[in-house]
Amino acid sequence: MFNQISVVSSRVKVGAVALCILAVGSLSGCAKPSASANVYTYGQAQREQIVRLGTVTAVRPIVIQQDRTSGAGVIGGAAVGGIAGNSIGGGNGNALATVGGAILGALAGNAIEERAGKQDGLEITVRLDNGELRVIAQEADVPLVVNQRVQVISGAGPTRVTPI
Repeated sequence: MFNQISVVSSRVKVGAVALCILAVGSLSGCAKPSASANVYTYGQAQREQIVRLGTVTAVRPIVIQQDRTSGAGVIGGAAVGGIAGNSIGGGNGNALATVGGAILGALAGNAIEERAGKQDGLEITVRLDNGELRVIAQEADVPLVVNQRVQVISGAGPTRVTPI
């Protein structure tokens, strides 16, 4: 009888771990948002946009950070930590190690996801040809320098600064 309970308990643990891994897999498939001047979504394609010309007056490095995490890091970290903790000890020690591993894994997974949700960016100040000043933040994948002539593109989504 005790062996049957142990087998059922093991199957429940395996099922819970499989469910966590499935959840992490489905969440990790979510698209990473882009702040690049070179990336358009499907809905932004083939739409008329306004182009204004200007000159870069300042460029400052910044960090672009996601508004919030998806939770995949917490779930994945908890699953991995729980599995690792479950392999330690036996009896009550095993249960404590499983819970402790899950908590530590969740914290580590969240920290990793937060770090992955940051990217280098630029804060670009542009003096438009009409004299107005505009500041646009975007990913640092398009090199821009002070006194460079640029176009400021807006109207179908985010505003973008690209060299002429």
